[in-house]
Amino acid sequence: MATIRSFRAYRPRPDVAGRVAALPYDVYNRQEAEIEVKREPMSFLKVDRAETSFGPEVDTYAPCVYDKAGELLTQMIDDGTYINEQKPVYYIYELIMDGRHQTGLVACASIDDYINGVIKKHENTREDKEIDRIKHVEACNAQTGPIFLAYRSMDVVNTIIDRVKTGEKLYGFTSPDGITHNVWIIDDDNDIETIRAAFDGINEIYIADGHHRSASAVKAGLHKRTANPDYTGQEEFNYFLSVLFPHDQLMIMPYNRVVKDLNGYHKDEYISLVSEKFEVSESDIPVSPANKGEIGMYMDGTWYKLKVKAGVVPTDVVGCLDVSVLQDNVLAPILGIGDPRTDQRIQFVGGIRGLSELERLVDDKMAVAFSMYPTSITELFDIADAGKLMPPKSTWFEPKLRSGIFIHKI
Repeated sequence: MATIRSFRAYRPRPDVAGRVAALPYDVYNRQEAEIEVKREPMSFLKVDRAETSFGPEVDTYAPCVYDKAGELLTQMIDDGTYINEQKPVYYIYELIMDGRHQTGLVACASIDDYINGVIKKHENTREDKEIDRIKHVEACNAQTGPIFLAYRSMDVVNTIIDRVKTGEKLYGFTSPDGITHNVWIIDDDNDIETIRAAFDGINEIYIADGHHRSASAVKAGLHKRTANPDYTGQEEFNYFLSVLFPHDQLMIMPYNRVVKDLNGYHKDEYISLVSEKFEVSESDIPVSPANKGEIGMYMDGTWYKLKVKAGVVPTDVVGCLDVSVLQDNVLAPILGIGDPRTDQRIQFVGGIRGLSELERLVDDKMAVAFSMYPTSITELFDIADAGKLMPPKSTWFEPKLRSGIFIHKI
């Protein structure tokens, strides 16, 4: 049973919502974050990346940075930038990118569901990244960036969402990157109970994006339990901020790869080795794979199409992913990249950046780029259901959820 709870959000006043809403903290490096906060002083990024309040001499992870985050959030609540919902509710959050609509339910998920496996993950997390967000949650006493969850579509939930969307919006704005954001409130008690009961009847919810944020929210909640041994389970720290999307509305983009060198091979030697497992053909145009089992490759000013040969792809749910096929047959054995999580010779490029970014990187200083066919939501579900983990950087979800629209105080 999945516990998906309504909550009393802190949310921005409607007249400033578009200015406050910010892309996730990990989309930016420090310099980019500083530029964005300077461009829009009301951006919630100033809370998510509070080092922007300090000069370069202050370390990004210094204690004063986390203290500043908590101070800034409190200030935004005290000065009326944020208002507190009068009762526990759900929200509808619609994102529109290039005419494509994606609509999710904003709610709080249970840390116990994460611990016991009802909420399923498909990636490992890094402890250093977890620690950063744990400190941020604890300094703010709040979760500020929602976790992107997915579930198998349910008609009863869809019906309520579709009906509420015909009514008045709570927010409606278009962010500088061209994404339209619309929000409605679900405050009818019958609707709230119907949605709660619908999720109570399912046993699988999936983390689509935000593995580090979810792990950090859970550990921060566990810290609170330790500090409050008489907790009942109903306290807000037992839940974490989420947006849940039905599987049939999600779009996964490819996560492409770029490698710094050919591991000592000359071009012809390298192509010969790749040809042992793939049919390799030159292309007059950039290669965006149209089918599973196809990979684009760009090097030395030329695009190639790689088509995996029969008998190369294993049948297990992880090994048959295109990112696994590339890793197991090219990156590791030929290019010497055994652990893509730590090897400094490989970079990962989100599909939103396009093939021109791969060309730019290779034409500048890298040696070879690979354009991937996107992992499907079905593959993600199958791997999570099997208790397996994907290779790092297997999925890129767009559009990105904004931080700062909904705050969950714990």
